Amino acid sequence: MEEQTIILIVGAGPAGLATAACLAQLSIPYVIIERENCSASLWRNRAYYRLKLHLAKEFCELPHMSYPADAPTYIPKDQFVKYLDSYIERFDIQPKHNTAIESCTHDEGKDCWISLACDVTTSVVVSYKSKFLVVASSENSAANIPVIPGLHDFTGEAIHSSLYKSGAAYSGKNALVVGCGNSGMEIAYDLASHGANTSIVVRSPVHVMTKEIIRLGMTLVQHTPVNIVDDLLVRMSNFVFGDLSRHGIVKPKACPLLLKEKTGRSAVIDVGTVGLIKKGIIKVHENISKINGNVVEFEDKKESSFDVIVFATGYKSMANTWLKNGESMLNNDGLPKKEFPNHWKGANGLYCAGLARRGLARIAIDAKNIANDLLSTYNTHRFEMN
Repeated sequence: MEEQTIILIVGAGPAGLATAACLAQLSIPYVIIERENCSASLWRNRAYYRLKLHLAKEFCELPHMSYPADAPTYIPKDQFVKYLDSYIERFDIQPKHNTAIESCTHDEGKDCWISLACDVTTSVVVSYKSKFLVVASSENSAANIPVIPGLHDFTGEAIHSSLYKSGAAYSGKNALVVGCGNSGMEIAYDLASHGANTSIVVRSPVHVMTKEIIRLGMTLVQHTPVNIVDDLLVRMSNFVFGDLSRHGIVKPKACPLLLKEKTGRSAVIDVGTVGLIKKGIIKVHENISKINGNVVEFEDKKESSFDVIVFATGYKSMANTWLKNGESMLNNDGLPKKEFPNHWKGANGLYCAGLARRGLARIAIDAKNIANDLLSTYNTHRFEMN
């Protein structure tokens, strides 16, 4: 089967939906495909129960639609999914679900993209011919679990955070969380709150903030130089949390907002985890060196036995596995080569949305940039597919 479209959007997560809505507002036709049986599957199916958006709602809106006036400042997962459903209905977005992209190749002679996608319910392969291609398949396409000697022989339960729902099933068990980002710290808190004997591996330096400090910083930085705001945030964090280095948590050399801008690495928004660490309820460990049965050995040579290990070690993009002519835009990790905010456009009508490690706060910018750029080309050429 073959279908023709002006624009093909790969992925119906928040980035793909935002791009589709911006195109719809400009009356530009498109097709959007999604490998899962629903939109935003990460939020619907792979998020723990207690999850809330870590940033205030004003920084997490998709283009052209605000949250309801009575929405809480920090949106719970289920309410965010309802927001996405309303967004899909409002802009009449109709993703082709269960459609897994297999390859996208630019045809130089015809100056178009040939994309092969498989209907996972029927195994029928469809060839999409498009002038433009938008990669919105998410930087969170696949779970990332580090290679650790002995992990495959671990006698307990080892899962990625995408499979974690609640600590209720682990009460009284020895649980280890690997990774101290927002998910890792919150999962550790959830486990401890449900009575698990909880430990966490802090693999790298991290800034710890309250949600109020981050909200203030993101508001001020719109009008104040980032270095001044960053200095204020660090001072406020020090005042609230004190010196956490003696508890195994070390600050990065770069300040929080600048670090996010340059690398995409976010500060941790504390949900109560730090307090439990200070009380010794949650133990902090160095990185894992090896695993022997149910015994985990850490780099400082300390050992402990665990019933469960939760890997809150992030995700990886899989775009580079199916995008065959994306060298102008993506690196070998499937992430943009160009630095933010100039990352979203490649050559030959290639674009990406939501791959810059800037979260929901920046997806709207990607979507608007792509739609406006396509509008100028669309109106200028009014091209016809050959």
